[in-house]
Amino acid sequence: MSAIHPAALRANGLGHQRVALVAMLAFFVLAPLVAYPVFLMKVMCFALFACAFNLLIGYGGLVSFGHAMFLGTAGYASAHAAKVWGFPPELAILFGTACAAALGLVTGLIAIRRQGIYFAMITLALAQMVYFFYLQAPFTGGEDGIQAVPRGKLFGLIDLNNVWAMYALVFVVFIGGFLLIHRTVHSPFGQVLKAIRENESRALSLGYDIDRYKLLAYVLSAALAGLAGATKALVFELASLTDVHWTMSGEVVLMVLLGGLGTVFGPVAGALIIVAMENYLAQLGSWVTVTQGVIFVVCVLTFRRGVIGELGRWLKKPL
Repeated sequence: MSAIHPAALRANGLGHQRVALVAMLAFFVLAPLVAYPVFLMKVMCFALFACAFNLLIGYGGLVSFGHAMFLGTAGYASAHAAKVWGFPPELAILFGTACAAALGLVTGLIAIRRQGIYFAMITLALAQMVYFFYLQAPFTGGEDGIQAVPRGKLFGLIDLNNVWAMYALVFVVFIGGFLLIHRTVHSPFGQVLKAIRENESRALSLGYDIDRYKLLAYVLSAALAGLAGATKALVFELASLTDVHWTMSGEVVLMVLLGGLGTVFGPVAGALIIVAMENYLAQLGSWVTVTQGVIFVVCVLTFRRGVIGELGRWLKKPL
């Protein structure tokens, strides 16, 4: 029996990913017919956030405990630009994303030369500094946040106060960010990231500037997390400390691990599960966190590669 060529295996795997992509698109197109659109917009924002984080941890092997600072920074920047400066929604989102990318560059230059737990602790410390800055800064509104953020008109034509127009914008932003991550993962840059994750010393011996690659991945992940945060601020017309708190960084870790670390579609599934639990178990009050913990433990014991990771193993195809 002749062996199957690796290129054929990759092509077959990409074929399964295309089917999964079509299924995901169909879900978010048809789901508003049976589910609350604002809930689905929240899912897409957090799914993009989780995908951005997965790019860093799943493919770059960098564990950040401070990724919420990018989500929250973009949210504050976008909300302030829209409410105080009168930016239209498209410029407000771009401004928030740019602010998150700039913060990613600054913090990345500080943290990226460290590895393992040292890198994780530096990112956590930087995120806490950012959190206390926003707590005291006058433009953020402190514990009240920036409220009544105007959605405005997209390109001066489309009124985003219409829930379906807002849904369409969030859908386009999410799919655009998702496809960018998918392309990055399957590009030569993504392959180098995987090589660094698997064996950093070997990648260094092959002549790759590993610090530059890790910094680029970190900034790209920060920018995409910022894109999610800026869009979320317009969806809920609010930017608050919740999005920059360290618990949000822990929540995105939970989403990625639950869905499947290092898988393309895992973070989307993880975000859907976590947001659905928070939404539909809200009547449990403080017990929501306990319930999430129990479900997480059960899923880790049952699906050690995450929900999508285990599904891919059963299908023998990467998802």
